[in-house]
Amino acid sequence: MFTVRTSVGLDVHARSVVAAAIDDVTGEVTRARLTPSHEHIRSWISELPGPVAVAYEAGPTGFGLYRTLADAGIRCEVVAPSKLQRPSGDRVKTDARDAVHLSRLLRLDEIASVSIPSVGQEAARDLVRAREDCRGDLMRARHRLSKLLLRYGIVYYGGRAWTGVHDRWLRTEAAPQLTKAATRMAFDADYDHVLTMQARRDRLDSAIEEMAADGEFTPIVRRVSCLRGVSTLTGFALAVEIGDWNRFHRQHDWILCGIDSVGVFVGLLAGARPDRQDREHPRTSVAGRGCLAPPNQVSRGCGDAVAVGAGLTGRPRPRGSGQPSPTRQMGRFSGTSQAPGDRQRRDRPRTCWRVLVLGCHGRLIAT
Repeated sequence: MFTVRTSVGLDVHARSVVAAAIDDVTGEVTRARLTPSHEHIRSWISELPGPVAVAYEAGPTGFGLYRTLADAGIRCEVVAPSKLQRPSGDRVKTDARDAVHLSRLLRLDEIASVSIPSVGQEAARDLVRAREDCRGDLMRARHRLSKLLLRYGIVYYGGRAWTGVHDRWLRTEAAPQLTKAATRMAFDADYDHVLTMQARRDRLDSAIEEMAADGEFTPIVRRVSCLRGVSTLTGFALAVEIGDWNRFHRQHDWILCGIDSVGVFVGLLAGARPDRQDREHPRTSVAGRGCLAPPNQVSRGCGDAVAVGAGLTGRPRPRGSGQPSPTRQMGRFSGTSQAPGDRQRRDRPRTCWRVLVLGCHGRLIAT
């Protein structure tokens, strides 16, 4: 329940902060444009009639302002921008209107706050996201190098690329085939970039392994790493990005069907609204958590199969003598006679995906 006198909404930017305060007793609305200095913001808030509550949207400015106000004994809420209530007809969006809107929602206690990470957790997140950025840079550097060679008809057929054998082939066989000095210089630049990205990735991997082996996230990393296919890097990323596993406290959330489930958080599937009886689900969103989303993910909502990692093998074959005609395929559902081949395919075991999720008390729950 909202029990403070003044509610303050802050529209925080890198170079300016627009503030709006609503006095619950007098109804007066106070507006101000402040500098992004935390001390300046704290001193302006301290001049308002108390007690005071502050709200601002989560964004690229981080949680430094929250920690400064919390240390000063001021209640502060960091609001999730995706869950802000806004009238559909309100099409004018300015900094001043956003600040007043935040203060009114805070006064009505109609905001959804994000989980505030600790300083150590935020530093670990930076390390994990830096490693993910390095992985993307390495992939793009390798693509530039391989496509440079492809333009001159130089293709590697010796097996898997980007191994020790492939690296030796690049230096001893591929590079001498480039006769022009400008092309050879471009090759050397791209090859050096690949080596730089590989060395940077290895350094970040070593730092993550050291932090995962002896740190505050070691217990949860060891539990998650018990799952097949979950490495130390993946377990550490889950631990630092999720942080407080008790946020997903309801049982149906752990079955990956709730709007606040772990599956929705990491991007395995879209959230299902429990107050709706239809099957309209929002799209999967992994903003800020792209390193947790598996590649080639299949998300159809609650109750459907979720493919984690690689998909099913095999390709569809053209219709031939071994496949039933369209009439026979329709007979399986229209009540007509079934062909012997249809019955055999019906009795054939089907592939089923299972997702294991680590519960808040360390239990593994299979869905």
